[in-house]
Amino acid sequence: MYHFQQLPPLSLYIHVPWCVRKCPYCDFNSHTAQDELPEQAYIQALLADLEQELPLIWGRSIQTIFIGGGTPSLFSAEAYETLFSGLRALLNLSPDIEITLEANPGTFEAQRFADYRAIGINRLSIGVQSFDAASLKVLGRIHDDRQAIRAAEIAHQAGFDNFNIDLMFGLPGQTAALAKHDVETAIALAPSHISYYQLTIEPNTLFYQQPPDLPDEDPLYDWQLSNQQRLAEAGYRQYETSAYARDGKRCQHNINYWQFGDYLGIGAGAHGKITSAAEQSIRRRVKQKLPKSYLNHAGSAESLLADTLVEVNEVGFEFMLNALRLTDGFATPLFMQRAGIPLARINTALQKAEQLELLEYDIQRIRPTPLGQRYLNTLIELFLPE
Repeated sequence: MYHFQQLPPLSLYIHVPWCVRKCPYCDFNSHTAQDELPEQAYIQALLADLEQELPLIWGRSIQTIFIGGGTPSLFSAEAYETLFSGLRALLNLSPDIEITLEANPGTFEAQRFADYRAIGINRLSIGVQSFDAASLKVLGRIHDDRQAIRAAEIAHQAGFDNFNIDLMFGLPGQTAALAKHDVETAIALAPSHISYYQLTIEPNTLFYQQPPDLPDEDPLYDWQLSNQQRLAEAGYRQYETSAYARDGKRCQHNINYWQFGDYLGIGAGAHGKITSAAEQSIRRRVKQKLPKSYLNHAGSAESLLADTLVEVNEVGFEFMLNALRLTDGFATPLFMQRAGIPLARINTALQKAEQLELLEYDIQRIRPTPLGQRYLNTLIELFLPE
């Protein structure tokens, strides 16, 4: 039985499913754009989708918005202006709301990004992945190293004092020197935030069907430690498994995910998680994945691919799956507030994790140790329901 005394913060995730070309490592719900994008039809579908969700969140304000994909920067500023007008009419948006748009360097145009800033988008996440031309080609990216650098320069010029650069390491053919060069180049471009994570081979990707040769795991960990230290020296503090930020520039949207907050999900394949005080429940909802199906059914019951309740015996694992990604962990009372069950329900797993020196906890805070951060999957598995 859940017991929620207060509801968590609420975010909005908006999915734009089209991209210029599907990358061989990508397992997101993205689809290669064949013809002209149905911008206006999709915007209207998003607003119809949102209207269907409203009864789940009456009276609650939206703290952050994240527009992901796909490649959301394929849509014009005019399309987003229409969308935001609809959002403001339907939702209570926080006065200091963080609005992030994912963008790929191959789509950067100075005027378009200045227009994005003018309509209220105040944070960018730029999918660079690497500044090495050969690596970008292997990854199937549509941009080269010069365009990657230019994208960051345009972000600054357009007035974005808050933007993220996505970087991957452990790429096919990558060396320690190339990995270091990527980090040094990113630092020189002075973003407020850097996401730095290892390439993993996921099912349902071209790399899974045709595996590339990747660097060995042992040197990869050394690269990671060395480049983490360099990021710290440059003022980028690690606050999550793969996230590094300057002071005051952590991604508030992602922090809400990791602290087991709530989020509406609209768009093709979008996921949502909503806590209900009236029902004392946590509900997960998923929308139709194929763009055509989504466009045909948005706003109707047929737009839902799944609508499920999180079982009480699963919620401890789900909370820890997210919260233990944070390097500083979480305030101990947050577990009861967000999971809706007493901490005693996971006490056996907590003690086991502490004995293994993967986690430390007291009445104030629960956090992974450096060993727990390195073997995060092992730590999280301890909280799986029996």
